[in-house]
Amino acid sequence: MIHHLKGKLVEKNPTHIIIECAGVGYFVNISLHTFSKLTDSENVSIFTHLQVKEDSHTLFGFAERAERQIFRLLLSVSGIGSSTARTMLSSLSPAQVRDAIAGGDAATIQSVKGIGAKTAQRVILDLRDKILKVFDIDEVSAAANNTNKEEALSALEVLGFARRSAEKVVDKVLRQEPSLSVENIIKFALKNL
Repeated sequence: MIHHLKGKLVEKNPTHIIIECAGVGYFVNISLHTFSKLTDSENVSIFTHLQVKEDSHTLFGFAERAERQIFRLLLSVSGIGSSTARTMLSSLSPAQVRDAIAGGDAATIQSVKGIGAKTAQRVILDLRDKILKVFDIDEVSAAANNTNKEEALSALEVLGFARRSAEKVVDKVLRQEPSLSVENIIKFALKNL
């Protein structure tokens, strides 16, 4: 119903913003990812999703169209509500959520507070084909990169690095050069740890 909002940013918080459009103030729920993307400039433009329930109308805002798309896909999974979907997009970037689903990486999805093993598997099972189709991802390369990433992370853990910090560095390395071998991922990661 409401595709996007463009107006004056009146209030900015990590969980919500208020945008004034033509004299009307809209209370918009946001993820931490969107919060980090919003500048402090007065005029903003965000994509929205309106959730209508019998007792409320809730507006969610997204800095990027891809984030809104992933949010809507997550809502289609049984057991995932708007607060869980927003928590996922606050804990992981939209690209990390997309890649975890496409690569069948249940551990990454499970790392989000409130998501257990069964829910993580359901998200992957329900959305993997949709994610591959919507984002036009080559299934083989997503799985290969995921395997290389996991092997590199395991090796870095054996070397004594904390998984969380190692994963951030490995993700950064793979964003710059997605086709690296396991050995090269480890070499580049060691330089940055």
